[in-house]
Amino acid sequence: MSVGTSSAAGRGAGDDPADPSPGAGPGIDPDELPDGLVVADEHGRVVRFNAAAERITATRAADVLGLPLEKALPLEDLDGRRWWQLTDPYGGLAIRGRQPERNLLLPGGREVLVTARYVRERPTGPVSRVVVSLRDTEARRRTERSHAELIATVAHELRSPLTSVKGFTATLLAKWERFTDDQKRLMLETVDADADRVTRLIAELLDISRIDSGRLEVRRQPVDMGAAVGRHIQAYVAAGQSADRFLLRVEQPLPMLWADPDKIDQVLSNLIENAVRHGEGTVTIDITAAPSPREGEETGTSVTVSDEGPGIPEESMNRVFTRFWRGSKRGGTGLGLYIVKGIVEAHGGTITVGRAPGGGAEFRFTLPVAAPAYLAQ
Repeated sequence: MSVGTSSAAGRGAGDDPADPSPGAGPGIDPDELPDGLVVADEHGRVVRFNAAAERITATRAADVLGLPLEKALPLEDLDGRRWWQLTDPYGGLAIRGRQPERNLLLPGGREVLVTARYVRERPTGPVSRVVVSLRDTEARRRTERSHAELIATVAHELRSPLTSVKGFTATLLAKWERFTDDQKRLMLETVDADADRVTRLIAELLDISRIDSGRLEVRRQPVDMGAAVGRHIQAYVAAGQSADRFLLRVEQPLPMLWADPDKIDQVLSNLIENAVRHGEGTVTIDITAAPSPREGEETGTSVTVSDEGPGIPEESMNRVFTRFWRGSKRGGTGLGLYIVKGIVEAHGGTITVGRAPGGGAEFRFTLPVAAPAYLAQ
């Protein structure tokens, strides 16, 4: 790690840019580092304590510069043992060069991630400097909580259909002859529906995994957005919804859109289903040309899905596209809109939520046309 001259709060021995000792490289202010940096000299006294270390430890650099490392940074492990006495950086094994990252506790019980490097002028020589890095654990804890919530939600969502499938199949196998054909058909239809539910959930989990890891593949083809929306409306009408429930408006001419048709269908299915299930009145879908969200392109395609229901509360607007957000208690995993946002952004597009003119929710996503290079020639 190479750091340079610091502000007064973090200065100490070795701050001269000409100082060739470790940690004295010119041009980098330790206070600009995102992680906490604490440096102790060959006598174990603190010579650097940057701004991030002040923030993480809630301690002023002026109060700790010159103090022994174990007093300036009194760390304990999760079993309550004093960390510097346990590791003995200056008197321990001469072949040690570092301490791997681990969770330790500051006074008051605040948890931090700590890693240390033991600087030696020569192999197996005495320690000339101890460089300690501190990192706040809050962001990692939020990620861990999110993963735990995902596991809990998935377990809950899988338990119900799998219990149903197991119950009906066990009953049919044990008492097949006792049921009428109509009863058998009803049980098998329930098993089939629950199997579809499990399949959808697994597909959602795979999508989330690809989105989070940046591995969501987009296979672009020409897409007729008006025809794609029309197919979804026809499916709802065939399932019993009134045709008057939907209003499709397509502005002409539209630019030719290149996108992944399967993933666009997934986006449309989710947004229209939300409007039908959670909204009221007419579900209006507007398809228009719009400025492209991608720099270097002039036009894109915009789709707006709105309803006339109660809409989304203002205080919930910023959480709509997060995991597990549910607009109502009418079922669902709360993962759909998170996936929708991931798909739209994988296409280079943008998506927003607001209040529709009729008072309901309004979702609007815009995609760049993303035409192949050979079409532009």
